[in-house]
Amino acid sequence: MNQLEKIGQEYFKLLNLQKFNDTELDYAILDEQIPFLNQMAKVKNSGISIFDMHQKKHVFNSYNLENLFGYDLKKINEMGNDYYNSRIHSKDIISLMKIGVFALKYSYKLPISERKNFKLQNEYRILNSKNEYIRVIEQFQTLELDKSGNFWLALNVIDISPNQDEYDGVRSQFVNIKTGESKVIKQDSNRLSSLSKREKEILTFVKSGLLSKEISEHLSISVHTVNTHRQNILKKLNANNSIEAIEYAKQRNLA
Repeated sequence: MNQLEKIGQEYFKLLNLQKFNDTELDYAILDEQIPFLNQMAKVKNSGISIFDMHQKKHVFNSYNLENLFGYDLKKINEMGNDYYNSRIHSKDIISLMKIGVFALKYSYKLPISERKNFKLQNEYRILNSKNEYIRVIEQFQTLELDKSGNFWLALNVIDISPNQDEYDGVRSQFVNIKTGESKVIKQDSNRLSSLSKREKEILTFVKSGLLSKEISEHLSISVHTVNTHRQNILKKLNANNSIEAIEYAKQRNLA
């Protein structure tokens, strides 16, 4: 079993923790929303879909997904989630699945009264209509809970990101739509494993408060080499500065 299959199993195992009563699910609610969703897609020029947490599949896909992002609506209907996943960059899909696991665990702890107050925002890469990778921003928000407070219908809105730089990772955050407060999710453990032995060593010295010159003396390497390693550490950990890098590594028992 590969890593994606393993994390996928964990994700669907978490989905299955919710127990739905089929007789209490009124899908007329979804039918009533479809005209509004299509109008929303037209006005915002966004791709919109609805994910059913009970059936574990997308039950609505806006007409413009094909023109905006090159999605094949026929294949979506035939392949479901597998087709969506096939359009995501291979380096981003595992990170997104891990974030999905984290998001479900986080959401399940929320009081029922607050479960519609949060949205998950992910930025990642997908193939567009020209078969080229572009960065998109996708937002997930609970549209409907069932009578027991289970997460039932989730609204997904996807837009082309204004940020089309060379950054090759996933950016994610939880946003409280009532207060505007956000919680950045740095869930990709691969970032730590991508550090070389020397980079981990230097990060430990940085945590101890040593300057680059002092680190160079300890390791018998040039200051320039130390600074190059430090820049690589920030890039690999997607950290803005040494403090963020140290905190990220500390949370994972590296430093």
